[in-house]
Order: sequence, then structure tokens, then C-alpha cells
Amino acid sequence: MITIERMSELKTAEELAQIKHLYLSVGWIDAVEEDTDNLIKNIIKHTYCFAIAKDGDNIIGMGRSISDSVSDAYIQDVTVLDEYRTQGIGGKIIDFLVDYLHSHGIGWVGLISEPGYESFYGKLGFAVMDKYTPFKFTGK
Repeated sequence: MITIERMSELKTAEELAQIKHLYLSVGWIDAVEEDTDNLIKNIIKHTYCFAIAKDGDNIIGMGRSISDSVSDAYIQDVTVLDEYRTQGIGGKIIDFLVDYLHSHGIGWVGLISEPGYESFYGKLGFAVMDKYTPFKFTGK
């Protein structure tokens, strides 16, 4: 049975290895980055809500929200291992995060997606923000 739960800290080296595998599998971190383990530990520690999907003891998906803890939040880093995709797990992670945010009084929830996922997020209650353009700082 697949479960979704909040993780506030890593308890074992195996949990770290499984989260690291998720980040590596989608290319969000580089295996040769210096101190990747501490990067992941700090991401989890400083994230407003870090959610994991588990199949038994195996972490098979994740997602997280960053927030000001008052009014606004963003969801990011949502992924599920390839062999578990198309089973609704990603949607359950998103639902868990949104429910958590709303239960803590955070009403504005946004996210930035890779192109092609508009239908997926639309079914979960998200809409493309027309007339808005996301930006990323790349230096001066």
C-alpha cells in the first residue's frame, strides 16, 4: 500500500540514499556535486513541508513546499520513480501538500512546472497564470 507522509528530518542513511536517488533520477542534483548529502539534509530540514510517498519502507516519490508560513507557498521538486508513474501517486503528493498548507492557513499556492504537465496539474486544481511570466535569476 502506498502512503504519503511528511518528513521533517532524515532518520537513516537508507532514507538519504532513497531521496538522493529521486533527485538524481530527474537530474535536479548532480552526482558529482560536492557535499550532496548535506544539501539534501538541509533541503528537508528547511522546507516548510517535505512529503514522501512510500511503498512499504521504500521512498518512491517526493514533493515539497516552500513558504513564508503566513500566506503564500510554492510547490516544487515533485517526482515519482518511473516504475510507479501513472498510478496517481504524484497527485496524492500534491493533494497532501495542498491540504497541509491550507490546514496551516496558507491560501495562495503556486508552482512552476515543466512544459507538458498542464493537464496533470489542471486536474489537481491548478491553472496556468495567464499574463504572468516566471523568471529565474541568472546573474547580472
